[in-house]
Amino acid sequence: MATGLRCPDCMPCHQPQVNSASTPSVEPPRPGDLIPDHVGGHSASKTKPALHACHTPSSALGEGSLQANPNPESNNRDSGNADTSACDSFSRDSQPSWHVGSQLKLLPMSEQIRELQTIIRDKTASRGDFMFSADRLIRLVVEEGLNQLPYKECVVTTPTGYKYEGVKFEKGNCGVSIMRSGEAMEQGLRDCCRSIRIGKILIQSDEETQRAKVYYAKFPPDIYRRKVLLMYPILSTGNTVIEAVKVLIEHGVQPSVIILLSLFSTPHGAKSIIQEFPEITILTTEVHPVAPTHFGQKYFGTD
Repeated sequence: MATGLRCPDCMPCHQPQVNSASTPSVEPPRPGDLIPDHVGGHSASKTKPALHACHTPSSALGEGSLQANPNPESNNRDSGNADTSACDSFSRDSQPSWHVGSQLKLLPMSEQIRELQTIIRDKTASRGDFMFSADRLIRLVVEEGLNQLPYKECVVTTPTGYKYEGVKFEKGNCGVSIMRSGEAMEQGLRDCCRSIRIGKILIQSDEETQRAKVYYAKFPPDIYRRKVLLMYPILSTGNTVIEAVKVLIEHGVQPSVIILLSLFSTPHGAKSIIQEFPEITILTTEVHPVAPTHFGQKYFGTD
């Protein structure tokens, strides 16, 4: 089980109440614990699973890891081996938390999640087992991503005539998938939000300049008014996501309303994205020097 993780800073709209009186120190929540969350200024307290912000000494990454690679993760294959060389010094059980700030959030680790990660990384896994495990992990990430969206209180009447005080999501959310691997996450989002609108972005390397180039972008016309769930399962260098966020900004979307949903991330990929856009939120299941860059090929059967 990963150790050294701590409770993340609250989302900007989830400010904790501070008591001026001196209180005894409280042990930080462990993975899976519930923490109180105050949403939108309501007095009613909501609870959400504790996510973990990631921090580690910068020396663990090295100055070279901060330099952006001009090539995007074309077909989800990493363009370099810098992260691979660091793999030997980081085991999964002793993985330190990465120093990239509170905007990077990890799902609470469990044996179920770790098994899914193991099957996805196993080169001997059949495509059927791979897709089944990938879809399950995608669903968990999407569900937690929805927890980051704003909601408001409401009152409904039950079949027996009682008034029930509940909540409902506020309108104005959409998804955007980065083609091709991001399309694997679309069904998981639709399973949770049947009528949600989903845009698409296609980014590839230019054959002559070898730089990221946007070939296609199609969004809801009022995307500048919406919260955006940006879907891209594997973050290797981070360059593809950076280019996608730039396109969203050109369409009036602020980085503060973008939630990036991914399954696996390298420390370099996450750090380069947050350095470029400090207000963006990244939600993932694992930060590891080696990402399963074969994900897109195996999921779509082109490996």
